[in-house]
Amino acid sequence: MNRLLRAGVATLAAGALLGLTACSTSSDASDAETGTTTITFSSYNYGTQGAAGEGTQKLLDRFAQLHPEITVRPQAVATADVLTKTKASVAAGSPPDVVQMGYSKLAESFDTLPVQPLESIAGDEWESSVEGIDEAFLTTGTSDGEVRALPYTVSVPTLFYNADLFRDAGLDPDDPPATIDEVRSAAEAIVEAGHHGVYFGIVDSAKSDYVTQSVINSAGGSLVTADGGVGLDSPEAVAGLAAVQGLTADGLQPAVGIEDALADFANGNMGMFVVSTAASGQLAAAAEGAFELRSGGFPAFGTGDARPTFSGAGLVVLSEDPAKQAAAWEFVKFLTSKEGYTIITEDIGYLPLRADIVDDPEYLGDYFAEHDLLVPPLEQLDTVSPYQSFDGPRANQAVVLLQDDAIEPIVLRDADVRTTLADTADRLRELVGAE
Repeated sequence: MNRLLRAGVATLAAGALLGLTACSTSSDASDAETGTTTITFSSYNYGTQGAAGEGTQKLLDRFAQLHPEITVRPQAVATADVLTKTKASVAAGSPPDVVQMGYSKLAESFDTLPVQPLESIAGDEWESSVEGIDEAFLTTGTSDGEVRALPYTVSVPTLFYNADLFRDAGLDPDDPPATIDEVRSAAEAIVEAGHHGVYFGIVDSAKSDYVTQSVINSAGGSLVTADGGVGLDSPEAVAGLAAVQGLTADGLQPAVGIEDALADFANGNMGMFVVSTAASGQLAAAAEGAFELRSGGFPAFGTGDARPTFSGAGLVVLSEDPAKQAAAWEFVKFLTSKEGYTIITEDIGYLPLRADIVDDPEYLGDYFAEHDLLVPPLEQLDTVSPYQSFDGPRANQAVVLLQDDAIEPIVLRDADVRTTLADTADRLRELVGAE
C-alpha cells in the first residue's frame, strides 16, 4: 500500500505527552547540572495516530541521537488551536521555543507573536543550511525582509483520478486532463457513463484557502496584489472561480462537503478529485484492490501554466534566550535538512522541499521509484506560487471570511460570482485595512 501522506487524516491521540527523554520539572537546574539545553516544540502532528505521529516521533528520536546536548520536549496541539494557544502561552510568559505554525496563520503570527529572525540566529550557517530549498517557501516565511519561518510539512493540490472510470468513459488514463477545459470534458464523459465527474476540494471544514489561491493564481490573478491589496474581485479571479462553479451548476461536480466527496471518490464512484497531496495515502488505501488510482498535476485555468500554492506549516522560533535560540536553530536546521525532509516524506508523507534529494539514492531516489503518486505535483514545484496572506492581526479572520462568505456560496450554492466576490473583497479591505 502506498504510505504517502496519511498525516492528512490523522487525529490527536489520547493520553499524556511523551518526551524524548525523562526530564525533571526543574529543567533549568537539570540543564545546569548536565550541560544540556531544554527546548519545547509545539506541533499538531506530534501525538497523533498513524503516520503523522509516528514520523514526528522518528524525527525527534533521530535528533536526540545526533544532539544529546539538547532535550526537546514536544507539546501536542490541535491544528485549529495552534495560533490561539501560542498567543495564550506568550501572554502567560511561557511560550514554546519552536512552533509548527500553519501557513494560513503565519502572517498573523508574525504580527502578534515574538517570532525571531532565523537568519540572525543561524549566522554564518544560514546560506548553506537553506541552499536547495525552493525560493517560494522562503518567500512565504519572510517578514520585514527576514526569513522567520522555514518550510516543514508542506503539500500542494493535485488531481487524483480513477483510471478504471476513465476507461469506462472512453478516456485515456495515460493522458489525464491538464486544463480546466479538459477536466470539464472528462467529467462530462464520466457523468455520461453513470458516475460523478469531479470534485475540487476548495471548500473544507478547516477553512483553508490554498485551493482557492491555486485556482485564482492559475487563472492569472492573485488573492493579494503586488502592493498588498485585495485581488479577490479581479477579472481573473472571477473567471477562475466561475469555472469551478460551472462544474457544480452543470451537474459535473456534486454540491457536497469535502468529507462526502472524499467518501464518494474512495468508494470508486467519482472520476477525479482535486485535493491536497496530504490525502494520497488515504486514497491509495481505499483504492487498493478496488480501482486503479493515478494522479496528475493541478490543472491550468488559462493559457499560462498552472500555479498551485501550498498548504501545511512552517517552523518558527519564539525563544528570546540566546542558549535556547541556538538549540532551537539546531532543531529547525535538522528538521529542514536532507535527512529531515527524507523522514518527513517517507514516514509522514509530505512533499520533499529539496529538489536534490528526490533522485538521490541516499535519500529519496529509491522511494520515488516505487511511489509515483507524488511525481506530478513534484514536477509542478517549479511553477508553485507562494502562499499569500494579508498583513495584520486579522489575517486568519480574513481567510475564514473569504471561505465562508465567498467560496462556499459560490461553489456549493450557486451565488453570483461577480457580486459575491466584489462584496467580500470590500469586506476584506475593511477588515485588514488593505486597498
